[in-house]
Amino acid sequence: MTNITLSIDDEVYKRMKKYSEVKWSEFVRKCVQKRIEEFESIKSNIFADEKLLSENWLSEEDNTAWKNL
Repeated sequence: MTNITLSIDDEVYKRMKKYSEVKWSEFVRKCVQKRIEEFESIKSNIFADEKLLSENWLSEEDNTAWKNL
């Protein structure tokens, strides 16, 4: 497992200390994992939409009309 360093405002840290029963590392780890899953879900939906949008939705008549403009 990789370690990271996280900066917290002093006031927030003091407030966190009041809840010593909370495993803050585990809490943050789960928050990061959840956010990554949200981003990945959004990203996969965007790619699907990009593929859909890249398709040519014009009919042959539309294509002919656009060529003549």
